[in-house]
Amino acid sequence: MQEWPLRLSHVLDYGSTVHADTEILTWTGTAARTTTNAEIGRLAARLAHGLRELGVRGDDRVATFCWNNDVHLAAYLAVPAMGAVLHPLNIRLPADHLAYSANQVADKVVLVDSTLIPALAPILPKLSTVEHVVVVGDGDVEPLAAAGKPVHRFEELVGSQPDTFDWQYDGDETEAAAICYSSGTVGLPKGVAYSHRSIWLHSMQIAAAGSFGFAPTTRSLVVVPMFHVMAWGMPHAAFMTGAGLLMPDRFLTPEPLAAMIAAAKPTHGAAVPSIWTGLLAYLNAHPTDTSTLKEVVVGGSACPESLMRGFDEHGIRIVHAWGMTETSPLGSIARPPAGVTGDELWRYRLSQGQIPASVQARIVAPDGSIAPRDGETVGELEVAGPWITGRYLDSDEPAPGGVPSRQPGSPAASRDSDRFDDGWLRTGDVGTLSADGYITLTDRAKDVIKSGGEWISSVELENHLMAHPAVLEAAVVGVPDPRWEERPLASVVLRDGATATPEELRDFLADRIPRWQLPERWTFLTEVPKTTVGKFDKKVIRRRYAEGDLAVRNLKESAPE
Repeated sequence: MQEWPLRLSHVLDYGSTVHADTEILTWTGTAARTTTNAEIGRLAARLAHGLRELGVRGDDRVATFCWNNDVHLAAYLAVPAMGAVLHPLNIRLPADHLAYSANQVADKVVLVDSTLIPALAPILPKLSTVEHVVVVGDGDVEPLAAAGKPVHRFEELVGSQPDTFDWQYDGDETEAAAICYSSGTVGLPKGVAYSHRSIWLHSMQIAAAGSFGFAPTTRSLVVVPMFHVMAWGMPHAAFMTGAGLLMPDRFLTPEPLAAMIAAAKPTHGAAVPSIWTGLLAYLNAHPTDTSTLKEVVVGGSACPESLMRGFDEHGIRIVHAWGMTETSPLGSIARPPAGVTGDELWRYRLSQGQIPASVQARIVAPDGSIAPRDGETVGELEVAGPWITGRYLDSDEPAPGGVPSRQPGSPAASRDSDRFDDGWLRTGDVGTLSADGYITLTDRAKDVIKSGGEWISSVELENHLMAHPAVLEAAVVGVPDPRWEERPLASVVLRDGATATPEELRDFLADRIPRWQLPERWTFLTEVPKTTVGKFDKKVIRRRYAEGDLAVRNLKESAPE
């Protein structure tokens, strides 16, 4: 066979020519701005020329500080295709984490959306390697100029540039194409470098019928941020297949999302559960035409059954997926086997899904042994494969231009020994693996509640609580208990206008879980704290409990028999 490098320049060229007329829609607040793949290709070429004028050479890093829109898509394609490395900055990270990540990878240029200037300006002086800032939009650039770095208007930088560019088609496919960082929920965020090859292979899997099923008839609402694990691989998968994209820009609350669904008519969508929870509540209160939207993917955290059933009533099917920054992110997707119905169907739908051919998975029991794939034995999930990271970026080393190829069984770097096991990535997720490759996660290793020598799944308790008609959100954490080591604390957010007492909620749970797992401690919140990517931030709840900053009702002093 011919040696043909899997580089993203081929994806850009293919999508902008073969699928030249595919539409990319960007929501402006009241309507959608329409761009075609061909126009995105020409914009990408002009941007590449502009970046060359700013001194971007070789594998220099180019950061983006932008919403999901057409310009950000052009950067997604242009930067890797020209041989440089894309670094989408997480706009929701704390300032010190942002500066850490930008300096670690040595970002040379930052593209920033004008609406985000107030967020970037205070951080810019700390970005020691940044030499140029490019502003997309008409906002006031003075706050950025105060940092003493050259500031350029995007339109002026690209306006007179040629529409074609000599993309880098040859070269090592294992070179870095993009770098994303974990959300840093514990300590500083960790950088993961994605290679051209890994993104290419991952994009093919995302597009496959058993995954997202992208086709020229697809129009996907990409709510998941482009700074979060490369928007789950959807931009590159769309250019591969001719699927259209609906980009929400900064309009991410339920009302504008409902409006853009009605107006732009997407067929598919992807976001974390908190986004879909808010949208479902809005749709129930404000009937909206969502008839074209047939399927949405939920990832980032476990999806409650109540949310799936709620969307079913609107004719929208929720598909559960699992992954993480380290897995590019697709690790599994929950499409039940053909012919399955009833309770068995729901068991598959509520699982984290079936692993694809390119993901190897295993369950490691607490004693270190490899558990059988029986769907019952619980342990930590470990994974390996061509789009699973082999190591993290190291602040004590120069940012690498390539990504090491690592097979299961090869040694991992000693500094990552807590996250790698003989070359396998330790996910930190606890659950089971069935003979037919379906993963069912019961908790994060750090969130399992160890009470009286037994494990309680916080995720299971949360899902049951969110099935109560009065409950909008629920987060459960383990808190110290003098007799049982740990007991569950249930933090509950009630729906607008709804009422419920801890006693009522406890009685609701009593028919669904063993009595010894019933929480004694209850608190009501206006909102569950969330991480930068919309996951429940349980460490904040634990800290607030430890500091006495929560109004807690204690129904019993000890766990029930």
